[in-house]
Amino acid sequence: MVTVTAIYASLLAILGIWLARNVIAQRRILHVAIGDGGDDKLRRLMRVQANFSEYAPLGLILIGFAEMGGAPLVLVHLLGAMLLVGRILHANGVSRTKEPLSLRVAGMILTFLSIGGAAATNLTLSGMRLAGYL
Repeated sequence: MVTVTAIYASLLAILGIWLARNVIAQRRILHVAIGDGGDDKLRRLMRVQANFSEYAPLGLILIGFAEMGGAPLVLVHLLGAMLLVGRILHANGVSRTKEPLSLRVAGMILTFLSIGGAAATNLTLSGMRLAGYL
């Protein structure tokens, strides 16, 4: 069971629902069913949701593999927390019309560290298994 990953997957799912809710709410305000209606705020909210959907699943898959592969649970928590906080910071920054670039950058750095760290963990654990060390 990937218990730690399940926690972060659940928290990220809640965040994903919140991001979708933001898009839906702005669509209702503007009466826009498809596209962005030329509205910068809706365009930003749509990109935040899309960016989340592009990065969160890959991060969770890699973190789940790391947990299943026997990575220390403290590392799995660290990778999950970085992904979650990174996605929150990114969403908070990009969704604003006057975007604080520091939030966007910090969010992407944490996201990339999480995904890269999980990938490196999986490559290390897989290599050690293949070499007979685990």
